[in-house]
Amino acid sequence: MTAPLISLQGITKTFGEGLAAFQALRGIDLDIQPGDFVAIMGPSGSGKSTMMNILGCLDVPTSGTYLFKGHHVEQLTRDERALLRRRYLGFVFQGYNLLARTSALENVELPLLYRGEAKKVRQQAALAALRKVGLEDRAHHTPAELSGGQQQRVAIARAIVTEPEVLLADEPTGNLDTERSREIMQLLERFNRDAGITILMVTHEADMAAFARTTVKFRDGMIESMQIHKRLVDA
Repeated sequence: MTAPLISLQGITKTFGEGLAAFQALRGIDLDIQPGDFVAIMGPSGSGKSTMMNILGCLDVPTSGTYLFKGHHVEQLTRDERALLRRRYLGFVFQGYNLLARTSALENVELPLLYRGEAKKVRQQAALAALRKVGLEDRAHHTPAELSGGQQQRVAIARAIVTEPEVLLADEPTGNLDTERSREIMQLLERFNRDAGITILMVTHEADMAAFARTTVKFRDGMIESMQIHKRLVDA
């Protein structure tokens, strides 16, 4: 059996101290296989967002072990975690997080700019990423000139331009109508299936979670249930 890409063992996260302490995660054990598509669900306050921040190396656990490709993430420095994010992870957010006065092409180039890539290399890679999401003809449009669905496609192009192994999506369809939501989910499903990108997605919507192979439900800082299933949606 393939070794897990991500392995969490006894992960806890506590905010505050003393009487004001709040335990957001209460001993999480979870293995994520390479190429999986995981939907993380649960009510507000269940711990799913805290879990995503730890998975995305944006925060560290209070205790427990986080292995990524066999390496102890919980022991890394802030700078080392930033390098891990830059090399292996891509992020998609509910609010798109695009620079308002910057073209789609320039938005997609940003992760490569942070890597120090040459301008020609950045532009070629960004155009290729926009082509993969069907927006090459909108490369020079600003976010204000794009629909919500198109803006999320640009955000996905920005997330995949570095060819990450893991894509973390936080409510990626939260600002979209049903039709645009399905289009975005079909796009994510295609990258998972064809490019082998492991996808970790937080969602409140069961019909969006149906695109995933694995559904993990959180409640009160613990995993309430985990289901591995065939996709319920024919993408």
